[in-house]
Amino acid sequence: MSFKRSIEEIELKREKLRNSVFKNAEMLNILWETKPEIIKRILPPPLQPAERAICTAFIAYYPSTNQGLPYHESALFVRVKYNDEYGNYFLAMHVDDDRAMIGGREICGFPKKIAKIGLERKENEVKAWSERLGVKNIEVHVKLTGKFNSKETPNIIQQFRILPGRKKGAINYNFKYFPSPDKKGFDYPPRLVRQETLIRPQSVEMGEAEVKLNSSIHDPWGELEIVQVLGALYLKTNNTMLPGEVVTEVDPQEFLPYSFIKWDWY
Repeated sequence: MSFKRSIEEIELKREKLRNSVFKNAEMLNILWETKPEIIKRILPPPLQPAERAICTAFIAYYPSTNQGLPYHESALFVRVKYNDEYGNYFLAMHVDDDRAMIGGREICGFPKKIAKIGLERKENEVKAWSERLGVKNIEVHVKLTGKFNSKETPNIIQQFRILPGRKKGAINYNFKYFPSPDKKGFDYPPRLVRQETLIRPQSVEMGEAEVKLNSSIHDPWGELEIVQVLGALYLKTNNTMLPGEVVTEVDPQEFLPYSFIKWDWY
């Protein structure tokens, strides 16, 4: 072992970890509708809001990955469009393992922070939560009844392509950027990264959800006001995260107001 790695070691590791593989993942996805003006306010250009203000959160447990030990993860994101393609824009992500945080933030720009996360299922009830700095930013109680909260939900899922298909995975958008050492701007113009995750569910169950969002000055999850809970999906699945790609750069000054989601507001 050494602080310096050989080119041969680097190439071998690069090939081995090109795709991030998650086997037998347990995921609880919750959908709700918020107010369009909220999405418009917090969405950085050039991303565009979807035709309805659809929000999603998930709480997941990954028991087996090629990235290290098992860990939990939660996320908050909204449905968006870029070049007429639907995708997810991530506003927040929590993990309970530092390796998962570092990889997600530094490679594709996922806004990950360390947190405490819980996901428990007993028979047909699932309870989940994600907590940072003493605040449970999301608390969820789902009854797996085989139906959603709203009769509209199946059509919304289909219309906005929320569930990935066999030929095309979930499309995710993040901005990758770093503050410059002099703290006067960015190291380089912020880059919009498109990344695709293949999802291969082994089982999918529908449920009716109760959701509570709580904000702190550091994690304002409650800003995505719940107008209507749409429902929940509980998945056992095998996921593969493919490498991302930079699709455009954005104006640093225009992006500045949106650039604080990765750091606490001290």
